[in-house]
This record gives sequence, structure tokens and C-alpha cells, in this order.
Amino acid sequence: MNYKHTQVGYLMLVITLAVLALFTWIHITAQAEPPSYYSGTNFAVTAIMTLIIFVLVSFASLQVIVDEKYLRIKFGYGLYWKKFLLSDIASARTAKNHWYYGWGIKVWFWPKMWIYNVSGFDAVEIKMKNGKTYRIGTNEPEKLEQAILHSIKQ
Repeated sequence: MNYKHTQVGYLMLVITLAVLALFTWIHITAQAEPPSYYSGTNFAVTAIMTLIIFVLVSFASLQVIVDEKYLRIKFGYGLYWKKFLLSDIASARTAKNHWYYGWGIKVWFWPKMWIYNVSGFDAVEIKMKNGKTYRIGTNEPEKLEQAILHSIKQ
């Protein structure tokens, strides 16, 4: 059973737009100032601001794909991605993340697991045959769970 779904993190998009507006305002007001001895740092500041925007955009969506061999996840345009061999997955179940687990990529120590999430609290928890646990955030937890369970039973 093939499965492909992209969840958009609308809050992250709003935050990205707010940061972009702030950086634009900083850049415009800095241009209005007379040149100073440290004007060579403008390029470095612009480069850092651009990098921050690219990182924020990369966490604005999470794509999950289940194919014949792998469960794959990809944040945004692919700055971070991970794949799990379906034959290494022991189980999958829907789960609810606590609010304090947050969004993004996290390692949580109690219970020990990796969390990949862009929005909301719904997730699918997969347990690997080697004992590791992962939670993949989704706004379609039942569909993702069924796709994984169907694929690992084949």
C-alpha cells in the first residue's frame, strides 16, 4: 500500500513571514544609516538572515511517504530527510504528543524516542526491531498507521 501525504505547518509559515518582515525592516533601516567603518559586515548579516529564513522554510512542512520498501520523511524542500526500512519496523500505532514535546526534530529522553513534527499533536509511533522508538507527526494518523501496518505485514 503506497501512501504519500504532506502536512503543512501553518504556524511555522506565519513565524517565517514575521521573521522575514523583521529582517526586511532591519535591512531597510540599516540602508538609511550613513556608511560606517563596520559596513563590511552588512554582507555577513544578510547572509545569516538568509540562512535563518531558509532553515525556517525547511521546517514548514513534513512529507511522509510509504512505498514498497521504505517509510520516508522529508522536512520542507529536503534539508532534512530520513528513511526507515519497512522490514526493520516491528509495530506502528497512533499516538498523541504532549504539548511540551514541541515541533521540529527532537530527541526525548523519557520516554526515549525521536520526534519529527511540524504541527499539531497527532502522531504515529513506530517501534523498530532494534528497540528504538520514533514518532512521526501527521494530521492523518489513522491512514498513516494503516499504511505502515499493511506494508510491514507483506
